[in-house]
Amino acid sequence: MPAKIDEHKSQTVCPEVRSRLRDIVGASTNWRDHVQAMQERKALHTLLAKRQEDLPPRRMKDSYLEVLLPLGSQPEIREKYLNVHNSVRFGRILEDLDSLGVLICYTHTKQEMQPRSPLSIVTALVDKINLCKKVIYPDCDIKFTGNVSWVGKTSMEVKMHMLQLHDGDYSPVLDATFVMVARDPENKRPAFVNPLVPESPEEEEIFKQGELNKLKRIDFSTASLLKMAPTAEERNVIHDIFLNTLDTKTVSFRSRILPPNSVWMEDAKLKGLQICHPQERNIFNRIFGGFLMRKAFELGWATACSYGCSRPFIVSVDDIMFQRPVEVGSLLLLSGQVCYTEKNYIQVRVHSEVYDADTREHHTTNIFHFTFISENEVPRVVPKTYGESMLYLDGKRHFAAIMKEI
Repeated sequence: MPAKIDEHKSQTVCPEVRSRLRDIVGASTNWRDHVQAMQERKALHTLLAKRQEDLPPRRMKDSYLEVLLPLGSQPEIREKYLNVHNSVRFGRILEDLDSLGVLICYTHTKQEMQPRSPLSIVTALVDKINLCKKVIYPDCDIKFTGNVSWVGKTSMEVKMHMLQLHDGDYSPVLDATFVMVARDPENKRPAFVNPLVPESPEEEEIFKQGELNKLKRIDFSTASLLKMAPTAEERNVIHDIFLNTLDTKTVSFRSRILPPNSVWMEDAKLKGLQICHPQERNIFNRIFGGFLMRKAFELGWATACSYGCSRPFIVSVDDIMFQRPVEVGSLLLLSGQVCYTEKNYIQVRVHSEVYDADTREHHTTNIFHFTFISENEVPRVVPKTYGESMLYLDGKRHFAAIMKEI
């Protein structure tokens, strides 16, 4: 990626990213006008490509963007990002990454003669976010960089990096990989996006990695414990846990005792509720994915904090699938569960669902996976039921994949 970029490719302050996104799609800043604004987008259907081959190919550097978050040079914006430990709220960073990822994709698909994009680009998946720093300082400038790294027919992978200024130099804080999908102006059907052409052996390797990431996601989904039985090794793990929790004084499969320095999984959860107000809407007048990630992370952090009885630090975020949009006005139910522990690591799964008060139905919208590291070694979490055992194995799989990655 080029070290120096054109001035028009550099943004300052993350709110400007969201302002630019509103301009690109013609979204209204007034909630009362949102229906009219969406109606006006219907006319953009004629601008959609009939085939991907009709769209001009793009290079990786065409979508490259830098965004500055001047926490050091503009102290007035610090308050929004500050947590009680005098470091940066990671949930706010998730919001900024989500907005930037969408803007990068709009930059990739921009047509010179079209002031407004006919595409509705939304986050489909957070593949992974790996951190290399425990603490993000609230009084030092932050720089985000990113570009489209792989393209399918209607989807785009975006790689982003976050750096923080120390002693005159920017040092890495995290790397993130998001997958975005393009849909028609009404956000109903898939839409074609510009193909991506690697220009160097390094870029060909990045593109190939994007293809491998897609295949890995398919393999992981195929082997899901919701579809396939655990492996023989995993079955042995669960049976060993079961045997270790049997009461030896009785000859009963139902009499269970908790081993020393352990916590039953049913006692390692927290729940929360959010009313989804218009303030949290995205440019398509549904609830902003970054807001959902922030709320899920904060519940996940609280779950890990209460479990480990000390301050946890985020190590990794992975495999966040946006299964269905959340409408404005929804009741959002969040459930955080410690599902696996090892030494001082805590694997937390947050399940989010919307509740329809009229039909009394619950619909899952997201599953979030967070890996935390605690300051001290934590108790072992122990499943009791078969369902909890599957959660345990799923958490173990995610933890193993993260440890391999980092």
